[in-house]
Amino acid sequence: MEHCVDLGWRDSNPARGVPELKGQKRPEREPWPRELLDAYRTVCPLESRQRLLMELCVGTGQRIGDVLNMRWSNIEDGGVLVRQSKTSKELWVPILPELQAALNVASRHSVFILTNERGANRWSYRGASAAVRKVREQIGALDYHIHSWRYNAACELLEAGCGDDLIAAVTGQSPAIVQHYTKKVRQRLRAVQAQKMRTEQSRS
Repeated sequence: MEHCVDLGWRDSNPARGVPELKGQKRPEREPWPRELLDAYRTVCPLESRQRLLMELCVGTGQRIGDVLNMRWSNIEDGGVLVRQSKTSKELWVPILPELQAALNVASRHSVFILTNERGANRWSYRGASAAVRKVREQIGALDYHIHSWRYNAACELLEAGCGDDLIAAVTGQSPAIVQHYTKKVRQRLRAVQAQKMRTEQSRS
């Protein structure tokens, strides 16, 4: 409604001042547990689109929309060139071995890396999401969304010892978003460090 006012379609916003209804909040997204990622890889053959989609999302840390837009021409010098649709940021992300293995066996009949069943056009979000959901149902991962693979990328980088600037160099996220995506893993890592220091102090 505020946008309508800005466009001159309305003189006022009738929703202004109306309190937000209190309801049950949706649970925050979390990265897929390692055992579910392993199960996904076990169920999806290396040459399948579902597997390639997952390796692209986890390996590059990009949004699903940007992953579906990736072209073979975006692969350069052992990395993937990405222009993020939401932020317009340009990134070059090195390709991990797991992703490279999936790329090596992927079909190259289209300009797009991920294609529809005919192998000609870009794979739609609806088609990709439906295909992944079937796998999620099969392995008991319905609590973990296709968008959560971006969380996996950020959290794996954090667990590898990367600071927020290095995580952002891969994902293209702002410092605040990096903190949000990794906050639960960050808390656990710091708690382990704190308890270790506590134990060492009690022994001294």
